Amino acid sequence: MKKDDYQLYISGAIKLSVSFGVVSLLSRWVTGNTILSSPETLVKYGLIGGIGYSLVGALSAILFGFFAKKVQDHHPNQQTIGDVMKQKLTPSGYWFMIILLFLTSFHSLFIQAMGAGILIHMIFPIPHFIGILLFLIFCFFIGGVGGMQRLHKVAGVNVSLIFAAVIIIPVYFFIQEGVYPVYDGIKLYHPYLLYVKNSDAIWFIFTAIFVFFGQILIDRATWQRIFILKKEKVRITFTLTGLIWATIPLALTSLLMITIFGGGFEDIYTLFFELVNKIQSTVLIALFVVFCFSSIASALSAELHATTSLFVKNVMNMLFVLTNDEKWKYTYIFSGAICLCLLVIVSILTPKTLTLLFFTGNIYAAVICPILYIILSKSVLPFIIPFSSFIGAAGGFVLLMSTQDFKAIWLSFAISAFICFIVFVYKIVTRKNTTDLLGKSLK
Repeated sequence: MKKDDYQLYISGAIKLSVSFGVVSLLSRWVTGNTILSSPETLVKYGLIGGIGYSLVGALSAILFGFFAKKVQDHHPNQQTIGDVMKQKLTPSGYWFMIILLFLTSFHSLFIQAMGAGILIHMIFPIPHFIGILLFLIFCFFIGGVGGMQRLHKVAGVNVSLIFAAVIIIPVYFFIQEGVYPVYDGIKLYHPYLLYVKNSDAIWFIFTAIFVFFGQILIDRATWQRIFILKKEKVRITFTLTGLIWATIPLALTSLLMITIFGGGFEDIYTLFFELVNKIQSTVLIALFVVFCFSSIASALSAELHATTSLFVKNVMNMLFVLTNDEKWKYTYIFSGAICLCLLVIVSILTPKTLTLLFFTGNIYAAVICPILYIILSKSVLPFIIPFSSFIGAAGGFVLLMSTQDFKAIWLSFAISAFICFIVFVYKIVTRKNTTDLLGKSLK
């Protein structure tokens, strides 16, 4: 990559077609959360929860494709989500959204790094700190330094590994064990997994729609890929991505059912360790391990690249006029600082991924209406529109402290949606009154 052209770092050198667009998006969205939330979802909500998790992710990607088309139509020359925020918001609203984007970005990065840490601890007989250090150094050189072009190079390899693992390993097990023994074992030892009238699972699925859709709506890496997709291919690319992505959690769920059909298990995260023990083929063990780390590394690298691009282009370049050399300097410093922070935090904390995802679900639910308002509007919006996401999230967190359930996520969405609706109605009434006054004055 030429150091005198920082644009290549952000967007790469080519426009993506449908096939490579799907590969790039899958490489971003098959994440540590996808891998580690699958066992937690299966155990907590049964088979219905596992299927619902897949369908909700697919629906979110397909639905976002309709709005992504509008984004590219209205902002064809932009590169990041920050560029659109700058065009559609007042300065105070813009900086508020930038802060929110960084908070959610660090949350996403932490989930990926935490997923890698859990797998390293379970699989490899090396010190946890050393394993995380090596993993983050790899991600730093791929996403932090390499930019979009290097992410494109590893995306194809990553997606090939994903499908090799989720197709070959389940087929290998079902040929070995058979379908009926697995079903009978689940029915004997874990009959609750097959319970279809699970109200908690239905509640989980409908709540997950808000979390997943809000997450993709403000995902920095996904927005960057909107701007490098061919204009006429945006909607079909997201539709195919959603449909293909849905097969990944389903395949992981089938793997976990194969793992537990013969008896109980110690805890959720030991399921993957037991899976490695059950895979008696060295080649398949290596494939599974490489698949896990390749997926997490690819997702973390994409998020690291998007966050760094946002910082350099939409923060530093807004405050100072930067030369290309200075942009590269801040790229190295900022991405390196993120990796160092992740190393320290992940070495100390190991919360459960599903719990962490839904703890921040208030934020993701609260941003849905403000972001859609920003996408669909044609004028500069007042500060209250982006700030409504903060009010909604705050209301949800207050309820979360007393109820500890999914009602907080619904409340967060409802509050921000109500504020956006009031602003929308106010603008219509104000415009009508202005038109009426103008008409009277002309008479």
